[in-house]
This record gives sequence, C-alpha cells and structure tokens, in this order.
Amino acid sequence: MTRTIAIGKIKIGGDNPLVLIAGPCVIESLVSALKHARALKDITESLGMPFIYKSSYDKANRTSITSYRGPGLEKGLRILKKVRDELGVPILSDIHCKEEVKPASKVLDVIQIPAFLSRQTDLIIACAKTGKVINIKKGQFLAPWDIRHGIKKIESTGNRKILLTERGASFGYNNLVSDFRSILIMKEFGYPVIYDATHSVQTPAGKGNRSGGDRKFIPYLSMAAVTCGADGIFIEVHENPDKALSDGPNMVRLKDLEGILKKIKRIESVMRSD
Repeated sequence: MTRTIAIGKIKIGGDNPLVLIAGPCVIESLVSALKHARALKDITESLGMPFIYKSSYDKANRTSITSYRGPGLEKGLRILKKVRDELGVPILSDIHCKEEVKPASKVLDVIQIPAFLSRQTDLIIACAKTGKVINIKKGQFLAPWDIRHGIKKIESTGNRKILLTERGASFGYNNLVSDFRSILIMKEFGYPVIYDATHSVQTPAGKGNRSGGDRKFIPYLSMAAVTCGADGIFIEVHENPDKALSDGPNMVRLKDLEGILKKIKRIESVMRSD
C-alpha cells in the first residue's frame, strides 16, 4: 500500500486525488511568478485538483555557461515566499548543493533532488534531515528499481516523507523515452510516484547549446501515466513558452493547461471507478 504524504492540507498517495505540480521552469521575475501561480491556482481550484507551485531559483545544470539560471538563492527564495504567503499554495523547488539546504528549507514545503543529483548521498541526507517532504527525481540514467538506494538514504535520517518522480530514461544521444513500467515498479517501494511529463519530452542538449523538446506529447504521456497509477503529474507551464528563459520547448502554454487537466481528470475518474 502506498504511504500517504501530507503537505499542508494536501494529501498525496493512496486514494487521494491526483496532485498537480506546476509552474514556470525558472523564476523570471516576481510579477511573472505571481501571475503564473495565481492562474494555476484558479485553474486547479475550478477542477478540484490539489496544486503545488514549482519554479527554480537557480538552474545549476543548464547546458551552456551563458544560459539564464534564475535570480539566485536569496532573491529567488524571497519571490517563492511571496508566492506562498500571498496565495497560500505549497512551494516546491530544487536544490543543488548542501549550502542551499538551510535557507531553502525555511521557505520550501517540498525539497526536490534533481535527477542529475539523485545519487549524491551528502546532498540527499542533508535535505532529508530538514524533516521536509523530499521529492527525489529518478535520474534518467537509473533503472526504476535503483531508486531504492535514494529512498534508503532519506530513510536513514528517520524521514519518511518521500515522493518519487519518474522523468524518462536516456535513449541514445539527446533523447529520452518513458517506460511506464517504471511507475508501477517505483510504487512497490510504498511511496507516491509523480510523473514528470515536461522533462520526459525533453531532448537534452538537443539544440547544441541548449535543450529542446516537444510539448505536443505532454497530454498523452500524462494520461498514460495516470492509467499506470501515478499519484501526481508534474508539468512546467509558461504564458509564452517560446519566449521563456529556460526549457521553453517542453513547457505547456498556460492557456492550454486547463484543457489538458480536464482530460487527465476524466482518465483519473475512470481509473478510480474500476
């Protein structure tokens, strides 16, 4: 049986409703963050869908040294705190080094371990010791059963507030593919599994000095993930992805999200009625 993970009033796993984790890939400004978070809150509330806001204060794993990384730790956390305080939504962001853990844990409701860092023992343990919910993204270089090692690292601190995220597997050069068996396999560890539909359609470094992607597949992969028992869907969104400062090709247009979520909700309803 899947453990239920509580984040404020939101409960993830078991028979609880599918949760949406969403927001722009990276913080571009306070105005942008609030605008996107408010729109996402309105959409999800109208659909009765639990919502966690996600955006990164620093993208430390960009392809190019010249790529925009975000406003940085201090300014980025101030923006995320403003979003949380004004809108009353839980906040998720990713951490890249141990030095960020203490200040970030004062703001974040969910600390995310990036896929590229899913084997970094010291970082995982430092995050787990905060007692916060930890979302560990399975590296695209890992088999689904290998996520157990990350789980054990978190559990070694006494923290069992864990979310697992599937984001596709490396498939040759500059490409990813989703093996939906991963969701079923990862759920056997007893923790909720989130499906990252955004990064599953990414083509890492596919445009030479930056990553590409194909957002048109996101709705279909998301629906497939729900049929396989995913407890939540992770979708990055932007009002104008083609002008976004990070991951534009694999972000959903904000105006298209509600239609996608309605289809996902219908699939969820069918699966729960079985």
